[in-house]
Amino acid sequence: MSRRYIPVQLMAQILVDAGHRCGYCQTDERFTGSLLSIEHIQPIAAGGSTDRLNLWRSCRECNERKGAQHTALDPDTGERVALYNPRTQRWGDHFLWSNDGFFIIGVTPIGRATVLALDLNRPHQVIARRHWTIVGWHPPDCSELG
Repeated sequence: MSRRYIPVQLMAQILVDAGHRCGYCQTDERFTGSLLSIEHIQPIAAGGSTDRLNLWRSCRECNERKGAQHTALDPDTGERVALYNPRTQRWGDHFLWSNDGFFIIGVTPIGRATVLALDLNRPHQVIARRHWTIVGWHPPDCSELG
């Protein structure tokens, strides 16, 4: 997959649109010291464009795990479904936090497939969420997302 040039003005718009959190795992770059990347929601390899409606912010690990995927299998039904789209879908419609706030739970076919395909509960992420919870930084309020 070739990298596409993203104009500075468009990058600035995406930063405003998405804020400081990964569109998938909700990791806040201010807690990690690692800047989020701008990713193609519909991968270029799958015909996605480099325009505002197809760009969002994600952490490096979610972006790498997603790669050229735009669909995945729902582990409950075995059906192939589209992955979650942080630009057009509300996070809270497809995911919720476990009672302790450490784990992301997919509550729809799209949510379940995305949790599995992007491995949203990576062990080191869960450990970080535990620490962020102790200091009151987590879980984020996802009601306004999407």
